[in-house]
Amino acid sequence: MQFSNPNARSARIDPPGAAPGLADIRVALLTGGFDKPYTFGLAMALISRSVCLDVIGGDDVDSPEMHVTPKLNFLNLRESREEAGVGVKVLRVLAYYARLVRYAAIAKPRIFHILWNNKFEFLDRTVLMAYYKLLGKKIVFTAHNVNAGKRDSNDSLLNRITLKIQYRLSDHIFVHTDKMKRELLREFEVQEEAVSVIPFGINNSVPNTDLTSAKAKQRLGVRIDEKAILFFGSIRPYKGLEYLVNAFLRLASTHPEYRLLIAGQPGKGAEKYLVEIQDTIKRDANRGRIIQQIQYIPDEETELYFKAADVVVLPYTHVFQSGVLFLAHSFGVPVVATDVGSLEDDIIDGETGFLCKARDPVDLARTIEKYFESNLFTTLGDRWQEIRDYANTRHSWDVVGEITKNVYAGLMERSL
Repeated sequence: MQFSNPNARSARIDPPGAAPGLADIRVALLTGGFDKPYTFGLAMALISRSVCLDVIGGDDVDSPEMHVTPKLNFLNLRESREEAGVGVKVLRVLAYYARLVRYAAIAKPRIFHILWNNKFEFLDRTVLMAYYKLLGKKIVFTAHNVNAGKRDSNDSLLNRITLKIQYRLSDHIFVHTDKMKRELLREFEVQEEAVSVIPFGINNSVPNTDLTSAKAKQRLGVRIDEKAILFFGSIRPYKGLEYLVNAFLRLASTHPEYRLLIAGQPGKGAEKYLVEIQDTIKRDANRGRIIQQIQYIPDEETELYFKAADVVVLPYTHVFQSGVLFLAHSFGVPVVATDVGSLEDDIIDGETGFLCKARDPVDLARTIEKYFESNLFTTLGDRWQEIRDYANTRHSWDVVGEITKNVYAGLMERSL
């Protein structure tokens, strides 16, 4: 069965001036030291297209493949992240920046592709960008968020100014949706030809073993006849977890078979936000039906939660796209999500999930009920593979790798 989404907009734009046949493309991937799934997926896609890579990372993005793959040179410029005092941490950060500056001065790659900025974003957006340009590097930047400050309600004039500098100094920018591209052009006056829309590649660094749904539920303390609702990932205010908790507690009295799984840890500065949600849970008589795994979930344990889940819920208040959505679909799990950003582009009503109103626990509760009463849930065993195929087609690293290599080739050709 082939899904077709009537809400879907263009998922990609072929960059002008691409020269796919240009040989000997050397690129430095600057990872910021985190986001292993994206780094891994992109690196492997580019290597398969004969791009030579220096991957600049740390322990959090390292993997065995980074050390045995031809044409890939992994450089761990960060020291161990063991607990230390403030003084030691400051010295570590300074030492890292010194190594990065030294690497850039002698680096063979002519293209620097920044996946994420480092800890001091204002410094990265201005001083480091200017330094790379002075060295004659072509800079490609992936804007996973056009303006995260706006999303997190802590935007400022300094934030917008430094963002504008980084966007203006970039030779090419990747975004993941057409809405992101429109915001980038409108708010930061970037030239349209300097922006390409690429899919958000599915996390392929997560193992997918022969673990069954029944075994996964058993390991998490969920009965096979219970309906597991999963919230997964970093806990931050824009993720809207409080609305899901409110919705679940509304449902609990009439649906004793429902269980809520919360798996993830609070993002920096969101500790108080999580405590307030946990206080709400503690005061409710149905608190025992909420399983909380408040911790970082490593790759090797991720499948446990998705295979135990009957549905994944994304109650976000503001977002463009979500890697959790694509990860859920890659395991064949439907998604109930709020109608924000571009989430509608990947949720086909009744076939891969359902949409609901944002910041509305009543509508969210109603939509969860609708899902469990729908044909999608009752025939889910026959639809898992269809959902997986849909996700893998729309968010293939092959597509991401091809578009990205074409941009690199075009930049190199124009610099000859």
